[in-house]
Amino acid sequence: MKTGEGKTLVATLPVYLNALTEKGVHLATHNDYLAKRDAQWMGPVYEFLGLSVGFIQAGMDNEDRKKAYQCDVTYGTANEFGFDYLRDNLVYDLNDKVQRGHHYAIVDEADSILIDEARTPLIISGPSDTPSHLYTKFASIARKLRRDEDFTLDEKSKAVILTDEGISRLEKMLGIENLYDPKNIHFLFHTLNALKALHYFKRDKDYIIQDGEVIIVDEFTGRLMHGRRYSEGLHQAIEAKEGVKVKEESLTYATITFQNYFRMYEKLAGMTGTAKTEEDEFKQIYNCEVVVIPTNKPVIRKDKNDLIYKTQKEKWNAVINEIKERFKKGQPMLVGTTSIETSELLSHMLKKEGIPHNVLNAKYHEKEAEIIAQAGQKGMITIATNMAGRGTDIKLGEGVVELGGLYVIGTERHESRRIDNQLIGRSGRQGDPGESRFFLSFEDDLLRLFGGDKLKNIMNTLKIEDGQPIEHGILSKIIRDAQKELKEFISL
Repeated sequence: MKTGEGKTLVATLPVYLNALTEKGVHLATHNDYLAKRDAQWMGPVYEFLGLSVGFIQAGMDNEDRKKAYQCDVTYGTANEFGFDYLRDNLVYDLNDKVQRGHHYAIVDEADSILIDEARTPLIISGPSDTPSHLYTKFASIARKLRRDEDFTLDEKSKAVILTDEGISRLEKMLGIENLYDPKNIHFLFHTLNALKALHYFKRDKDYIIQDGEVIIVDEFTGRLMHGRRYSEGLHQAIEAKEGVKVKEESLTYATITFQNYFRMYEKLAGMTGTAKTEEDEFKQIYNCEVVVIPTNKPVIRKDKNDLIYKTQKEKWNAVINEIKERFKKGQPMLVGTTSIETSELLSHMLKKEGIPHNVLNAKYHEKEAEIIAQAGQKGMITIATNMAGRGTDIKLGEGVVELGGLYVIGTERHESRRIDNQLIGRSGRQGDPGESRFFLSFEDDLLRLFGGDKLKNIMNTLKIEDGQPIEHGILSKIIRDAQKELKEFISL
C-alpha cells in the first residue's frame, strides 16, 4: 500500500483474525515510538472486540515484557522481538522466558526489515581478552601506509589489497620476517581492518561519535543503531581511528539474523509502500506473495526527470537556487540526503543564505514526529536523511494545495531504488498534488562507481557547459541500471 493509505488501520483486520487462535500475534514496527503509538491508537479497536493489547519498549524489565507477550496482540520493534528470542535461549529456568511462541507476525515496513536488514545479525555477546592497544598501534600504522603504493582499494567490493611494496614496508615497521607466517596472521588482520576503517567508514555517514562512543548509522533508515557493533574487530579499528576508548572485543553467546528470526513464525505477513520491486525475493526467501493495493485516490504528483551536473559544486548551487525560488512563493519542501554529513552541509549552506529550515537526521530523531507533522505547512523547509519520517503523516497546511503541494528534492540517488521511492512517496498522498525531482552530479558515489563512464561520454558528446544540467529519460534509465547493478553486486 502506498504511503498515507492507512496501513496502521488495515493491519487490525488480519491481526484480529489471527489473534482469535489465542496463540498471540506480533506486529513489528520500525521504532519504539511507532510501536507505542500504534498500540495506543489501535488498542480501543482490539479491546472493543474483546482482545488484550501490549507493547514492548527498549529498557523494559522482564516482568513487563512477559505481560506484554501474554496479550493477544503485542506491538514492538523487530530488534526487541529478536533480542527477546535470543535472551530466552540463554535463561537457566524456562519460567524466565518472556515469549510464548512464534505463531503469526506482521512486519511493518517489511521491505526494510525483511530485505534491507535481512542479514543483519542480532548478537548477544560477552567480553574477550584481545588487548586494545593493538588497535591503536595499527590505526597509527594505517595512516603511514600510502594509497596506490603500499595498498590499493577496490571501492565496489570495499576490499583492501596490499602491494608487494606495502608488505615489505609493513614487515619492516613490525620487525618481522614474513607477514603471512601463521604466527603473524593477526598482524595482517589488524592492518586490513585499520585500512578499511580509515578509507571506507566515514564519520557522520556510516557512524557518529556520541558521548565518546562510535554509534553505527543504519544506511537504509538513517537511524542510530545503539548497542549494535561492527564485528570481527572492525568496530575497535574505527574507535582507534577516532581516538575514543577502544572497547574490548566480544565473544558471541547467541546470534540470529532478522531473516532467520522471522522465518520461524508459522505465518508471516508484511506491509510497505514499496515491495513490488522485491517481489521475487519475498517469494523465494519467505514464501510470501506481494499484492498491490490500488490507492484510494489517483496519484497526481509530478515526478520530474533527474537533473545531472558535472560536479557536486554545480549540483549544490542548483539545489540552493531551486530552494530559494520555491521558498519565495511559500511552497513547503522536503529535501532528502543520503547521510548526516550531507544534511548538515546543506543546512550550513541554507544558513548562509538566511533561509529558515529544520534538520531531521539520526542526531535529532527525538523531534522526528514533531518536525514531520509541520513539514507540509506553508514556507517550511525540512532536510531529512533516509529516515524521512517513516510511518508519520505529512499533512498539507492551508493554501499549500494551490502552491502545488509538497515538493520533494532528492540530492543523491540511494543505492536502493526503493529508498528513493519512499522519499518521493512522502508527497502526493491521498490525491494531494505534489512534485519531486532529483539533483545529481557525476561525482556522486553511485554514478562514479556504476554509471560514470556512460554518462561522461554523453556529457562530452553534448559539450555541456559548466553549471548546465542535462535531463533526459535515457539518463534516468542509466541511473536505474546502475542501482540494479549495485543491488546485484551486493547480493553476490
